[in-house]
Amino acid sequence: MYYNNPYNPISLNLNPSMNSMIISVQRGDVTGDGVPDVVYLTGIKTPDSPLVQNITLVIQDGRTGYVNYIPLKSNIGYNPTLFLGDFTGDGVKDIFISIFSGGSGGMMFYYIYSYVGNVPRLLFDYNIFNNAYDYQVIYQNYYKVEVVNLTKGLKYLIDISYNRDSDYLNEIYDENGILKEPIDGFVSPISGLYPIDFDTNGVYELQANQRISGRYSADVLGYLLTTLKWDGRRFAFNNQYVAILGAEI
Repeated sequence: MYYNNPYNPISLNLNPSMNSMIISVQRGDVTGDGVPDVVYLTGIKTPDSPLVQNITLVIQDGRTGYVNYIPLKSNIGYNPTLFLGDFTGDGVKDIFISIFSGGSGGMMFYYIYSYVGNVPRLLFDYNIFNNAYDYQVIYQNYYKVEVVNLTKGLKYLIDISYNRDSDYLNEIYDENGILKEPIDGFVSPISGLYPIDFDTNGVYELQANQRISGRYSADVLGYLLTTLKWDGRRFAFNNQYVAILGAEI
């Protein structure tokens, strides 16, 4: 639900009794009228904790002085931040929001909004990305782990003998390198989303990072790096790589 309120440069209609405050602020033209606007993330600070609740996107129109309050689906987390950049190629800055969930898996919440013509449009939702691809992570004989992107038909093979010690390997392989029992790993939800202008044309693409884990979340075997590019309707799959952890020297 979106609604307008007159701009108040002191309080922005925040409630001091609830510790509501401005968490992050950026300036730039997000409406497309050539006048710089002010974009805020506001929220309620939790006493004696860095946790922020009721995180809200707030946009002050630089020309009219009015403010729109845009609630976020996932609005509780840590270190909410803003970045303004052109992701669609229309020459107008879009609004990139990142929030750390605080969970042990390092999961992040990400949203990207367009606000051209004072109309909020959600361009990227981390939940949609997390559900877009299906993966299998399968341990194989001879210290190999196969990672399969079932949605795109892509396969990657990780040799874990380079970055796992003998104790780890001996737990799951016999002396001949044969698995003692079948083991499946998993790909975690998005843990990093980075605006990168790969083409150096002033339009940002996205690089999404996801952990490839073995027997448990902290058993990180590597990372899936997925690049996304705006195709006029959505952020479409561009390419994907696997980055593996180096061995200690």
